[in-house]
Order: sequence, then C-alpha cells, then structure tokens
Amino acid sequence: MASSAQAYPKGGTFFQTFRKSFTDVPIDAANGNAISTTEFLEAAESFLPLFDILGSVAFTPVKTDMNGNIKKIRDRQLAFPAESSTLQSLVRSELASKKHVATEGLVWLTRGLDFTSQALRQNLDTPAEELSTSFRAAYGKTLKPHHSFMIKPVFSAAMGATPYRKDFYGKLGAELGSVEVEQRIWLEGLEKRVVILKEFMGSKEAKW
Repeated sequence: MASSAQAYPKGGTFFQTFRKSFTDVPIDAANGNAISTTEFLEAAESFLPLFDILGSVAFTPVKTDMNGNIKKIRDRQLAFPAESSTLQSLVRSELASKKHVATEGLVWLTRGLDFTSQALRQNLDTPAEELSTSFRAAYGKTLKPHHSFMIKPVFSAAMGATPYRKDFYGKLGAELGSVEVEQRIWLEGLEKRVVILKEFMGSKEAKW
C-alpha cells in the first residue's frame, strides 16, 4: 500500500487506492437501514493502511484490534452465509444461537470506526489543529470510556505519536485540494454508516 504522495498517479490520492469505499457500501433503507456485510468489511479493511500513514508503531495496536474484529465478523459470515448478508441480520442470527463473538466484534469495530471518523472530521474542519489534538479528543469521546486501565496508556501513546498535520496530508496526495474533497466524500460515507450501526448496536435486539 502506498504511503507517500509520490507513489500515487499524478493528481491521485490515498482514497483512490481503496478496494471498496464506505460510500459504496449498500444500505437497504426499506429494510431498517440494513448494511451489506461483505462490502462493509471490504471497506473497513481498505482504509486500515491509514494507520500506517500515521507513521508510528504506536498505532499498531489500533490497527491490530480493528483487524481482529473484522475477522470475527467475517468468520461468522463464512460459517452462516445465508443468515449474514447484512450486519444486522448477522447479529440477530448469532444472538439467537446464544453466541456473541461476532456481535461483540462489531461493537468494537464500530467504536474504532467512530473514533477514526471523529478524529478525521475534527481535524478536517479545524485547519489550524494538529492531528494529536484531534485524535486525543476523539479517543476521549469514543474508545477511552470502554478501555481498561491497562489498555488506555497504550492507545494514549498512539494519540500523541501522530505526525505533523502537513506531513500527514502530504502523504495522502500531492494536491491538497483533491485530498480534502475525496476525504470529505469518504468520511461522509463512513459517518453515515457509523450512525446507523451505533443506533442498532445500542438497541435491545443487539444486546446479549
């Protein structure tokens, strides 16, 4: 995966390297905003190299955690494909079987995506703010309340190890205007799906 602007075609950006973007993940509005499982997992996997661009081994636990939760969901989907076409149906099916491995994975994956989207949104909308400030704020509002005292220092270290703003955006593409436009489009797609999942995962039918 490319990690510098020079590795992209002329005018290209990091967001064009995704196999699947969150904007392309189907939402069935007529079926309770059901989100397609396969496309969602592909979109989640596609953006994970973002943590490599953030450039610190401190982000390895963040990426590893998200990868692990993606695997839990996919394992359930592969084992019960007919019942797992959407994330919501996968959760209902698993909970009905008195298990919750994938469901718990989706809870944590949603939290991780919420953390990422809030950090990037705050930084994008606050041009003078460095990444460390945006990521710390997002961590405090999303993942931190659910982390143990053992885990918090690990993730807090990652928040302080972010690169300078200009270096980070420079690695997303050579033309800042194009990077911002494409990042906003991708971010809106992610945010929309996170809102749907947070509502569903907070409902009674997603509890175990």
